[in-house]
Amino acid sequence: MTQITQKIALVTGSSRGLGKNTALTLAQKGVDVIVTYHSSEAEANAVVSEIKAMGRKAVALQLDSSDIQTFDGFVVQVNRVLQDIWQTEQFNFLINNAGIGISKPFTETTEEDFDRLMNIQLKGVFFLTQKLLSVIQDGGRIVNISTGLARFTLPGFSAYGAMKGGIEVLTRYLAKELGERQIAVNTIAPGAIETDFGGGAVRDNQQMNDFIASQTALGRVGVPDDIGGAIAALLSEDNRWINGQRIEVSGGMFL
Repeated sequence: MTQITQKIALVTGSSRGLGKNTALTLAQKGVDVIVTYHSSEAEANAVVSEIKAMGRKAVALQLDSSDIQTFDGFVVQVNRVLQDIWQTEQFNFLINNAGIGISKPFTETTEEDFDRLMNIQLKGVFFLTQKLLSVIQDGGRIVNISTGLARFTLPGFSAYGAMKGGIEVLTRYLAKELGERQIAVNTIAPGAIETDFGGGAVRDNQQMNDFIASQTALGRVGVPDDIGGAIAALLSEDNRWINGQRIEVSGGMFL
């Protein structure tokens, strides 16, 4: 099997938001990137173009992270681009970022809402990671994205927070079971971030923005650079001994 010399990351849901920021930040740090998108092919290709402009290699692949039946075909695509673009058989870093937000009171959350969140946020992450293990290099890293809402509670996020709580437990099990391959697995848990996630409420609702800032030790709402930079730092060689941890990146929300 070909030994990787150039670091390669696969970032799910990286055509926009935190995934896009993570992909671009990793590229700035010298990492090549496999970008995935659900439906926004043009946006994903724009991210690829930005990465290539930095002198790094990148490719965009379509992925529906809620549809487990498509995962085998996705792995075949990953294998193909690794061979065609990098002349290798494995990549180094998997960042499970793809997700959606549903904000509803517990009493109004439907089974359809619950299942949609579970399929994308928990079940999809579980089985996509399982399928991709064959193309992750020994000594690689996995970063799962959780949320501050798995620690503190705000009305309307019972299902979302529960799924992310599951991700945090899964992370510890993966760290334990993949240790024999020297694969470190950690969770990054963002606080409230100014993106279009959840309809852009944190970014666009000034009252909400002001409230969150008032409850955050550093006195502001987070921005995408706060998260992409943290993920890139976690994947650096300086942090190779961090494993099985939940790292909240929230500026100190609700301390």
